Amino acid sequence: MPLGQKRTVALNGVNNKENVDMNVEKSARDLVMDAEKLLIHSNPSDEPLLAENPNRFVIFPLKYHDIWAFYKKAVASFWTVEEVDLAKDMADWEKMTDSERFFISRVLAFFAASDGIVNENLVERFSNEVQVPEARFFYGFQIAIENIHSEMYSKLIETYIRDETERKILFNAIFEFPCIAKKAEWALKWIADHDAPFAERVIAFAAVEGIFFSGSFAAIFWLKKRGLMPGLTHSNELISRDEGLHRDFACLMYSHIKNKLPEERIYYIIRDAVTIEQEFLTESLPVDMIGMNCRLMSQYIEYVADHLLVELGCAKIYKSKNPFDFMENISIDGKTNFFEKKVAEYQRPGVMTTEDERQFQLDADF
Repeated sequence: MPLGQKRTVALNGVNNKENVDMNVEKSARDLVMDAEKLLIHSNPSDEPLLAENPNRFVIFPLKYHDIWAFYKKAVASFWTVEEVDLAKDMADWEKMTDSERFFISRVLAFFAASDGIVNENLVERFSNEVQVPEARFFYGFQIAIENIHSEMYSKLIETYIRDETERKILFNAIFEFPCIAKKAEWALKWIADHDAPFAERVIAFAAVEGIFFSGSFAAIFWLKKRGLMPGLTHSNELISRDEGLHRDFACLMYSHIKNKLPEERIYYIIRDAVTIEQEFLTESLPVDMIGMNCRLMSQYIEYVADHLLVELGCAKIYKSKNPFDFMENISIDGKTNFFEKKVAEYQRPGVMTTEDERQFQLDADF
């Protein structure tokens, strides 16, 4: 069957699963949300980030120093696929149970396509709409970083999955697996929605990078806790740090938006993303494993969603606790300790240092 037809079949399978009563309730709720959207769909010229800017081609003098600081953090943490050593991973992969390999392969399958979707939004929408050069610098660099993530995940699948048929299925996951197709479609609908205000779409992609990625990151950190797959877990540290920064940048951009969304609209978007992510994890984790099951994962997704809401200036709605001790201080939880630690270890020479710090000194302490 051609890939286009597979995509249609997969997506129709997802849509047909919807309960009729839920559809009626959701339709009524969507009518209210559409009415609210009309009220908040302001003219782009009303938004400082989107207003026509004849000076957008030159970066100095800086106007948005906080946005520029995020760009410099991103540059400082640049890395490449060649820095990740996968040589020792196959021995661990062979020792894992079938359930563990099933779970991790689904995680990698989602990740392989997700970065391309994020880039589609950056290229097609955000980079064109935002007129602030500091933010454009960040988005331009984020596109390059997402490309590195996509290459890394493809290399992981190519390394671990020896069967060519299975590998092809994983590379085409958004056409093959309804639970992954549903996540992809949710993200893609925000790119295609030209009626949705910028504020709404910033929240949606904060949810993509802050919620849709969080459970999968936790799954790989769970392997690290067990001392397995050093190459995979190293790449996960680097990528989760990057995505934590991208999520925080979305929250920063929202803080600069003049016409904020009604809180109920933010809660609606976040709840929707949480529900879809919990469905994905339930299907990807059919059997309980030591220290990892879909109930704990669902709780963790709620915990992460609450942290994202707080970063957006809203109150928590789930009030769930973090069930995974190994995810403390990881950037996806909305904390910076992990990011600062890894930047220190992987910082590019001279980036984020002052002129004085770059001077060679013979009397320096070593």
